[in-house]
Amino acid sequence: MFSRLRSDIQCILERDPAARSGWEVLTCYPGLHAIILHRGAHWCWTHELKWPGRFISHIARWLTGIEIHPGAIIGERVFFDHAMGVVVGETAEIGDGCTIYQGVTLGGTSLYKGAKRHPTLGKNVVVSAGAKVLGGFLVGDGAKIGSNAVVIKPVPAGATAVGIPARIIPSKTGESADVTTAPSPFLAYGITLEDDPVSQAMKGLIDNASSQEHQIALLWQAIEKLSENGKAHRDCVPDDAALQETFEAEKLNQLMGK
Repeated sequence: MFSRLRSDIQCILERDPAARSGWEVLTCYPGLHAIILHRGAHWCWTHELKWPGRFISHIARWLTGIEIHPGAIIGERVFFDHAMGVVVGETAEIGDGCTIYQGVTLGGTSLYKGAKRHPTLGKNVVVSAGAKVLGGFLVGDGAKIGSNAVVIKPVPAGATAVGIPARIIPSKTGESADVTTAPSPFLAYGITLEDDPVSQAMKGLIDNASSQEHQIALLWQAIEKLSENGKAHRDCVPDDAALQETFEAEKLNQLMGK
C-alpha cells in the first residue's frame, strides 16, 4: 500500500512543476486524495458493500470536487491535475500513467444497466481540461485528448483527438507513445500547435499554393527565353505574366503560428 502511495506521489512530482515536495503533494493535492479514497470505495463496491462504497465516493466528491464512481477501475500512477469538476462513470477504466485535467467527463451514452457504458483509457493517456469522452469505447495507449474536445468514437494508440465532435489526428510514428525507443517528455495538457488540424490544413494549402506559383513562374520564364531565341512568338508572353514569385508563403505561415 505504501509503495503504491509513494509511486502516486512521485508521478505527481514528475508531472507538476508546481509540486515542491512529497509532503506538499500528500497534504495539498486533491487529485491524490480522490485516488486514495476511491481505492477504499472500490474495495467496498467489489465486495458487495454497495452503499458504503457510494457513501465514500460521495464524501470524496465533497472533499475534492472529483466524482469517481466506486465501480470505476483506476490503474497506477494516475494523476488528476487540478481536476475540479471531473466525473468518472461506473464502467470507466483508466490505465496506468494517465493524466486527467479539470472539467473532464468520462461519461456514457447508454442507459442499459450492466453494459459497458463508459470509456476505457489505455496507458499514458492525457485528457485535457474540459474534454468529454462519451461512450464505451477504447482510447489507445499514449493518445491525447484536446481541451474541450467531445470524443464519441475510439481513438487509436498515439493519436490526438481535438474539436467538437473530435477529429482524430493519427500518430506521426504510427505507434503508441509508450513504446518508442526514447521516452518522450511529458507535455502539460498534452496538445501542441502541431496537433491543430485546421492549422495543419492551412499550412498544406499555403505550401501547395506557393509550389504552384513557383511552377507557373518557371513556365513563363521558359517561354520568355524561347521567344528571345526566336523559337516562340513574342505575344506568347503577356505583359502581366508572373515571371517572379510574389506569394508570401513564409509570412502566411508566420501568421498561422508556424
